[in-house]
Amino acid sequence: MSLPSPELPAPLAAAIEARLDGRGHNALRERARLLSERYRARKPTIDTIRDETDALAYAVTRMPATYAAIVTALGRLEQESPGFAPTRMLDVGCGLGAASCAAATVWPGIAERALLDRSALFLDLAASLMKESGAPAAIETILADFAEPRAIAAEQFDLVVVGYALTETAESELPSVIDRLWAHTGGALVIVEPGTPRDHARLMSVRSRLVALGANIIVPCPHQAPCPLPANDWCHFSVRLARRRAHRLVKGADAPFEDEKFAYLAVGRFAGTPPASRIIGPPRAGKAGISLKLCADKAFRETFIPKRDKPRYEQIRRKDWGDPLRAPAEEF
Repeated sequence: MSLPSPELPAPLAAAIEARLDGRGHNALRERARLLSERYRARKPTIDTIRDETDALAYAVTRMPATYAAIVTALGRLEQESPGFAPTRMLDVGCGLGAASCAAATVWPGIAERALLDRSALFLDLAASLMKESGAPAAIETILADFAEPRAIAAEQFDLVVVGYALTETAESELPSVIDRLWAHTGGALVIVEPGTPRDHARLMSVRSRLVALGANIIVPCPHQAPCPLPANDWCHFSVRLARRRAHRLVKGADAPFEDEKFAYLAVGRFAGTPPASRIIGPPRAGKAGISLKLCADKAFRETFIPKRDKPRYEQIRRKDWGDPLRAPAEEF
């Protein structure tokens, strides 16, 4: 089962570009530069997105990468749980709805989307973009801070997605926030975060909490045990996406693509079928063979597959960072 395309769906991209008509690229480029500075300074999104021009600069420069990371994580969940078919989802800290759109790409049967954000500007624009792009699902918007205890009613959703939102949550609030997110999860909870050492460490704390609550780890980990990575390493993945013309103009970028690094975790109230191991770093191909970093059976290991071992080499050389390995780990 192949992963979904990391590119924004064409109708959504067209809806965003239609909103850009009549807006000067120089003004958007300046807003994009300021947004980047604010994010690097770790300012909350609510203080960063101040008007529609800010939101559109975000839509052009950050939403494509956010969508690419989330749709890849959801695609991995589908690979491990092909019987999972959500129809109701909650998009937590939704921004412009990248997670909702990604979920609809992976599971077209999603009929209801609840968008939760503390920015009325984001919520209004997200709902408008979805309608303008022809989204068939019923859309509910919830203006609230998900870190607050009574952000939403006590109901469950088949799928809960938190995309690039926990990174803004205070460390002290993480346990209570995770408890509430899990309480709202009837099927699967998916968390996607920046692929940094800091966010990996926080995600491992979240992982431990969820395991203690009885959650089943589905992806990316092939086990429920504590993360076996060395202290100087961190688990993250990468997805490459093409930059559309507006993206290049507003970002002032020459490269036709960008690589988005992300960390993620998907857990469920159901158990998946874990692979024997997962590739957790870019395969390093050389003249003699391929070196791999693997998370396998509660352990981290590095292994080398020589070219002369043709059966194993041919099986492995088409694998990529993040792919599962189904054969027993000791064979690799």
